[in-house]
Amino acid sequence: MSGHSKWATTKHKKAAIDAKRGKLFAKLIKNIEVAARTGGGDLAGNPTLFDAVQKAKKSSVPNDNIDRAVKRGSGAEAGGADYQTIMYEGYGPNGVAVLVECLTDNKNRAASEVRLAFSRNGGNLADPGSVSYLFSRKGLIVVPKTDGVSEDDVMLAALDAGAEEITDLGEGFEILSEATDLVPVRTALQDAGIDYDSADVVFHPSMQVELDVEGARKIMRLIDALEDSDDVQSVYANFDASDEVMAALEED
Repeated sequence: MSGHSKWATTKHKKAAIDAKRGKLFAKLIKNIEVAARTGGGDLAGNPTLFDAVQKAKKSSVPNDNIDRAVKRGSGAEAGGADYQTIMYEGYGPNGVAVLVECLTDNKNRAASEVRLAFSRNGGNLADPGSVSYLFSRKGLIVVPKTDGVSEDDVMLAALDAGAEEITDLGEGFEILSEATDLVPVRTALQDAGIDYDSADVVFHPSMQVELDVEGARKIMRLIDALEDSDDVQSVYANFDASDEVMAALEED
C-alpha cells in the first residue's frame, strides 16, 4: 500500500475539519464551475461534471450551491470567474517530489502563495518538467467498505471495465486505472450497485521515497501549507510511509 493511499485515507478523516473552514466547499464548487464551462451543464453528457457534482454531494455541499455553480460555469447565470489550471513542480524535505495543481483567476497570487509555502516548509520550486516525469495520469476511485460489498464484488465489477489495481485501504478500497478508463470503471461500479466516495483523474507516482516519522511529518506540513491556499486544488507527492509512521502522524 502506498504512502499516498494512506495519506488519502488520513485526508478523508480531515475532510470534516476542512469543511468547517469552508475551504473544501469552495474548492469543490470551483471544480464544478470549471467542469461546466469546459463540457457544458448537462451531467449526463459531461462525465467530469457528473463526478465533480457527486464529490460535492458526498461532502455535503448544499444542492443550491451546486446548482448555482453549474449555472455559472455553463453561462446560464452571470458571475463565473475565468479560472486557469496551472501546475507547479517542486521538491519537499528529503527529496520528495511534489506536484501542485492550481485553479486560479490570479496567476501572480497563486505563484506567490505556492512559492511561500515551499520556502517556509523546507522545500523549493523546480523547473517545469523536472518533477512531473515521476508521475502519470491515472483514474482513482475510492469505494467505502459497506455491508454486503466485498473485495471480490469490487474486483469483479472494476477489473472487467479496465481497472489496473485494487488496494484495501482498511476503511475502503482504492481503484486505480488509466485516466481514460475512469468513467467506464465508475459506470461499472454503479451498474453493480456499488457506491463510491470519489472518482478523479490524479497524478500517481511511479516511484516513491520511504519516510520515517519526522520525514513524513515535514512533508505533511508542506502539503497542509499548500492546501491552505484557496488557489490550490490538489497536491501530489511521491512519498511512502509504513502503517506505524502514518499511525504516529494521526496522533499529532
